Amino acid sequence: MKSTVSISEGQDTFPALVKVAEKGGVVTVTRHDEPVACVIGHKRMSAIAETLEVMGNAAAMTAIAEHKAGRTQWGNLDEIPE
Repeated sequence: MKSTVSISEGQDTFPALVKVAEKGGVVTVTRHDEPVACVIGHKRMSAIAETLEVMGNAAAMTAIAEHKAGRTQWGNLDEIPE
């Protein structure tokens, strides 16, 4: 299956588009050769949404940067204040 289809092609082959998406692929749907939509599987979309959530969390991004810089401090969970 092609990775880009027109709307009319997509209508004719929708079950195949869903199968591609289920297997982790993405199919771009075009109208007059311009991208207007994507068919993407639930699992992949959930991963994208989770990544965006983390990226939108300043504290999480700071923690990731600290870890990458080698400044992660390890301890016991019971030492974390509530």
